[in-house]
Amino acid sequence: MPNVTKNPVNWFEIYVDDIERAKKFYSAVLNVTLTDTPMSDGGKMAFFPFAEEMNAANAGGALCQHPHVKPGHGGTMVYFDCEDCQVEQNRVEAAGGKVAAPKFQIGEYGFCAVCIDSEGNHFGLHSMK
Repeated sequence: MPNVTKNPVNWFEIYVDDIERAKKFYSAVLNVTLTDTPMSDGGKMAFFPFAEEMNAANAGGALCQHPHVKPGHGGTMVYFDCEDCQVEQNRVEAAGGKVAAPKFQIGEYGFCAVCIDSEGNHFGLHSMK
């Protein structure tokens, strides 16, 4: 296994058809506020919260609505860190999504749930309990 001193993930984008609907969904499920950011080419982005320090232990990311990219099954799988992923999983359907695989154990690495957002994207929830 290579000697990694820093998490190599530093950015992610979740492609959406309706950014307002997707913002409402992720805000409801993750209990966060997303920040709108215009794109120079006419697309739209909404940033997830992140620590702005260069060496902070987190990855930044955004919802992205753009005519050149589309959401859907088979794209990038993003896992969101949770205290107990059951809590966020319980918010998914009320927010307009679906639970594809309810909370399950992944051995010593904790628990995951796999869900589908309001745009048809699969995403994961991860927690240690």
